Amino acid sequence: MSDPTIETTEQMLGLADPPGELVVDGSGDMFNRIAKNYDRLNRIISMGFDQGWRRKLVAAATATDGALFLDLATGTADVALALAKKQPEARVVGLDPSFGMLDVGRDKVGLRGLSERVSLIEGDAQALPFEDSAFDAITMSFGIRNVPDRDSALREMCRVLKPGGIVAILELGEPRKGLLAPLARWHVHHVVPWLGAWLSGEAEYRYLHESIAAFPTPDAFLKRIEAAGFESACFQAMMLDVAHLYVGRVPLDA
Repeated sequence: MSDPTIETTEQMLGLADPPGELVVDGSGDMFNRIAKNYDRLNRIISMGFDQGWRRKLVAAATATDGALFLDLATGTADVALALAKKQPEARVVGLDPSFGMLDVGRDKVGLRGLSERVSLIEGDAQALPFEDSAFDAITMSFGIRNVPDRDSALREMCRVLKPGGIVAILELGEPRKGLLAPLARWHVHHVVPWLGAWLSGEAEYRYLHESIAAFPTPDAFLKRIEAAGFESACFQAMMLDVAHLYVGRVPLDA
């Protein structure tokens, strides 16, 4: 039986067809294989810091009471659930290319009794299935790095946000400054992929250091955020530049 809450959300957002059999290029298949271990692996590999980083992401996604949030790369729905908890009147749509991650997320949403306010759908950040100006704020954690065409995804975020809407993006980075930067890079390049592969029994985490190293510098990524149509873009570095929180706003006259 279909979930009537998801159907209502689809109709409200102007979705033409229910998602579920979407074929998406990118990392969905990879995350399907590690979905059941994803939360535990993140806690261990980040030494628990990822939870604090996500709290800062949620705090940055400011919106009025009763807002409609979009959480991209929602995965197992940690951020989507935190947004719903932050604003009891808010509705949240979480979108991810991995059905395996979404299955885990839906279980968590159901256990917390939030199925009426949190809907999880399969989809592609590069081609969002929503009407223009549909959302009050957008979040994305540890996902933009895996999007093949990041500029298209950023333009899509700008398109589906209302004028004045906030985008908040949390992403890992390559530590480049400070005395401890070499040690932090060694940890990211060697310890993290080895530990992830060992704990999960899968090789997927070996890609991690390569994708982090290939990601633009914070200043360069800010320029791409602004080029997509956002203004007042800024970033906050966390834990020796291991992670960065990027925030931008859609112009009021957009």
